[in-house]
Amino acid sequence: MGQWCGLFLSIFLDKMRLFAENSEHMNNASADSSVLHRQLLLQLGDRLRRLRKARKMTTVDMANRAGISRTTLYAVEAGDPGPSIGTYLRVMGELGVASDLAFLAGDLVHAAPADSAAARSHRPAPQVQIVVRTDNRGHQAQDLLSLALHEEAVELVRANPKLLEEAKRTTERWIGVGNKRSHGLFLEWLKILQEAQWRKVLGRSRHAQELRQASPLPTVLPDEVRERILRDVSNLKKGVVVGHGGATP
Repeated sequence: MGQWCGLFLSIFLDKMRLFAENSEHMNNASADSSVLHRQLLLQLGDRLRRLRKARKMTTVDMANRAGISRTTLYAVEAGDPGPSIGTYLRVMGELGVASDLAFLAGDLVHAAPADSAAARSHRPAPQVQIVVRTDNRGHQAQDLLSLALHEEAVELVRANPKLLEEAKRTTERWIGVGNKRSHGLFLEWLKILQEAQWRKVLGRSRHAQELRQASPLPTVLPDEVRERILRDVSNLKKGVVVGHGGATP
């Protein structure tokens, strides 16, 4: 995930911790889940696409007004971590929602002064909770799982050439088995692995989904990584509450 995305989402989660710092009913859990971060980006992209369509704007109109290419706009609306935060802001500005970032960028949430009546009050503090979840309709959870597994796997093969070679051998073995239905995808995977064309498989297009379904990359993931991702996606199906201490299922 792009560096700005991690910073952007960390600020968001920190703000939510401040908002709920006096809540007695929130359980503590880590908010550093890469799967949670990925889901937030997917939801942001979906929201921007819905807003554009609600304003009857075509992708050509939106790209021209934001001063970006249509390819970049597609990436933004797909929740891709590749585009810069400035690019996301251009699109948000044209859609009239850039002010939403004031909550993240501004010092809008403060603890009550120690000597104030609010600080001395024994009344429960208001609870503000944001629930993040993935929707099972339209295979959203499955797509999130597929993306998360492949993003982890790509990071591993980039760092470890031996794992890359292992993925190539697996693909060659699958080609040799003679599955005619997936033969073309396996051949394409060999080229992707040889030329490190990772963006082809980390998108949200139908073809990217087809490639991930025929992918050798998840086979190189350690069991504990695969289990962590499965657990995180399972939690998101139920709903993850962002608040005091981080995110809790």
